[in-house]
Amino acid sequence: MEVVRTAVHALRGNWMRSALTSLGVIIGIAAVIVMVSVGQGTQREIDKLVSGLGSNRLDVFGAGSFGGGGARMAAGSRFTLSEADAKAIREEVPEVQHVAASLRGGTQVVYAESNWSTQWLGVQADYFAINGWTLAGGDGFEQRDYNGGKSVIIGETVRRELFGDEDALGQTVRLGRVPFTVVGTLAPKGQGGFGQDQDDVILVPLETARRRLMGASGTPAGAVRDIAIGVERAEDVTYAQGEVEALLRQRHRIQPGEDDDFSVRNIAEVVATRTQTTRLMSLLLGAVATISLIVGGIGIMNIMLVSVTERIREIGLRMAVGAGPRDIRAQFLAEAMLISLIGGALGIVIGVGGALLVGKFGALPVALNAQVIGLAAGFSIATGLFFGYYPARKASLLDPIEALRQQ
Repeated sequence: MEVVRTAVHALRGNWMRSALTSLGVIIGIAAVIVMVSVGQGTQREIDKLVSGLGSNRLDVFGAGSFGGGGARMAAGSRFTLSEADAKAIREEVPEVQHVAASLRGGTQVVYAESNWSTQWLGVQADYFAINGWTLAGGDGFEQRDYNGGKSVIIGETVRRELFGDEDALGQTVRLGRVPFTVVGTLAPKGQGGFGQDQDDVILVPLETARRRLMGASGTPAGAVRDIAIGVERAEDVTYAQGEVEALLRQRHRIQPGEDDDFSVRNIAEVVATRTQTTRLMSLLLGAVATISLIVGGIGIMNIMLVSVTERIREIGLRMAVGAGPRDIRAQFLAEAMLISLIGGALGIVIGVGGALLVGKFGALPVALNAQVIGLAAGFSIATGLFFGYYPARKASLLDPIEALRQQ
């Protein structure tokens, strides 16, 4: 306690210099808290978004292009996948649990005097299990609907825009000019992993979509745009991907060395890549903030060295009346620790407040937790110890006779 009282008295003698010295630690600690909280918040937000994609999933897309009349169509404009491909995957790849082929397109959906521009998806029964869709109301599609029925299931955004507070079940809507009956509403999902509104969708049976919604576009019999695959175990996804690619190359008679007319996307790889990217971003933000803390620590060392130089005669007097090197070292180390701890406490308060303000008024997500605050407190203690030890040791090694001769 005597050492602490002496340190407080010494700091109060030059309170302005002490306050400015602690400012570096305050800024450093506050920066660490804000930066790390933003980094963790961003990572958590992205993890939440991509988790909805599913880690046991593969997506097969039709690829390729064709030329005609001097024009070259975009990739995917040729139908290279079929329902027969989906059936073969289901039957010949044992690791696969669910398979659903689909078609998609855009349309204007109309109910009474309300209308809304949205996308429709022609799906098979397994589509719901693969994508984690559940019904908020209604019974959904019956088996006979998949043979060409005129039923639809609508997402929450479509339901809200068309019906408001009115019950949508059993109502008739028109997709383009084709009437459909609403047999179910999807439970809301919100924003997807790629930023899209997952609830702005209408689901129709695949065969219905081909006959009634894509009839004019000349879709070949049995053709589909993509195939979604649910693998039973996450550890089998990569192996199943290889099996699916080999099977489709065989079915499409693609020779060795030729390009595939399809592409397979492994959702687990997408999730892993995004997670790694956000983790690196968090580390970068933390490193930048730590640099500012180091700068603050160097400021403490600099001021403590100046203090030792200014108080050489005082050190000599203390040693002359019985103070040993350990006492002198403890005194100056206590002063450095006080500057660091006071700066750390203020930095934590400012950092927490700043993080909350960023989360409330800024566009960046913030994740504050006790680990971040504990890390900041540990940094403030380590800064005082590390940067205060050398000046304290230098003071304790002074020769008392030489120190007393200083004017």
